[in-house]
Amino acid sequence: MVSDVTAHNVSRWPRRYTLVGLCFFGTFICYIDRVNISLAAIAMQEQFGWSNTIKGYVLSSFFIGYMASQIIGGAMANRLGGKLILGFAVLWWSVFTILTPPAAMVSLGILIATRILMGIGEGMAFPSMYNLYGRWIPQQEKSRTVAVTFSGISLGTLAALVLTGPIIERYGWPAVFYIFGGLGVVWFFFWQRLVSNTPQEHPTISAAELALIEASVAPAKANESVPWKGLLSSLPIWAIIINHFCANWGFYVLLAWLPSYFKTAWDLSLTGAGLASAAPWLSMFLMTNVAAWIADLQIKHGFSVTYVRKQQQTIGLVGAATFLFLVRGLEPGQSTLAIVYMCCSLGLLSFVLSGFATNHLDVAPRYADVLLGITNTAGTIPGIIGVFITGYLVEQTGSFDVAFALASGIFIFGAVVFLLFATGKKLFD
Repeated sequence: MVSDVTAHNVSRWPRRYTLVGLCFFGTFICYIDRVNISLAAIAMQEQFGWSNTIKGYVLSSFFIGYMASQIIGGAMANRLGGKLILGFAVLWWSVFTILTPPAAMVSLGILIATRILMGIGEGMAFPSMYNLYGRWIPQQEKSRTVAVTFSGISLGTLAALVLTGPIIERYGWPAVFYIFGGLGVVWFFFWQRLVSNTPQEHPTISAAELALIEASVAPAKANESVPWKGLLSSLPIWAIIINHFCANWGFYVLLAWLPSYFKTAWDLSLTGAGLASAAPWLSMFLMTNVAAWIADLQIKHGFSVTYVRKQQQTIGLVGAATFLFLVRGLEPGQSTLAIVYMCCSLGLLSFVLSGFATNHLDVAPRYADVLLGITNTAGTIPGIIGVFITGYLVEQTGSFDVAFALASGIFIFGAVVFLLFATGKKLFD
């Protein structure tokens, strides 16, 4: 084993930190491109005369493409390397982000097709990142690595919600797609120059950092086959699959509908709804990194990985369910308390990133790319049906109460499954 002294004697900026930083910015771009339509759709709905059900179709169509490319993206990353696939994915979805306004002007069908194609690109992103992390990241850094990466979700969402409203009010809703879509091209330039598929291939990695990584990360084997049957017949793997579905149900419902909730339920302006929606995502960004620090510290101090993953997952799902359910009982004039409850719900939900989300790298580090593709396929279903069902329920009942109660119940179910069947042990070598 490499000593802590050796690890701290790395003579230059660790190259794995550059990798994680660029993956963070890739995630940020992914979500700023994805979330801007949750506010833009309000203006688009007024311009095109959409019902809430039609708006639900538009918001959920992205997830059809997103779901379709998960497993394919993971398998391609496993065979061709995460660097190539992630670079391609970012350019692909950036182009279709830019094409969203002209598509909307042509027809609803073309808009939906464009959003589906954008989703195909974004669906390849996280499996590609997990491919790289399975080869670059030591065990004691996994929770923080995943947390830093996924904190790009909440920060990208926050940026989209804060910036989209003012951009729309000053320049019109098409401008947000043009501005945000261009960020991916800039990111791609740095990605190509600074990243390699494995630490062994990196031209400027230090000997000390390479030794640190190789002490706990086995090098990738050439042409290794994916144990599909084993993955799909394992109860702990199914615990991750089910929890990805359950966690994402509430996550995607809030991602798509939170601005509409604050605008309609509390009669806020478009910019006000964006700012109110931004606060919970800031809470999630902050708590993501707190939860990961706690998780890695516990593992470092001898707590079992299984215990830590189950603890984090339970705090995340049960805590989020509790505060999301409490939102339902608020009276008129309590909009500030609604924001506080939403901050608590999403802040606690961030703990699942050190639970099921990191668990992929525990149980199958060599196949984390493919495994994430499998679980995120299930996790994308709520983006399609959950977002649509929420729009339908709001239209039928006139409020978000039933939709929030449904999401809370699904959170609780996921927590029970993870407690019963999950493990932190390596199952596939």
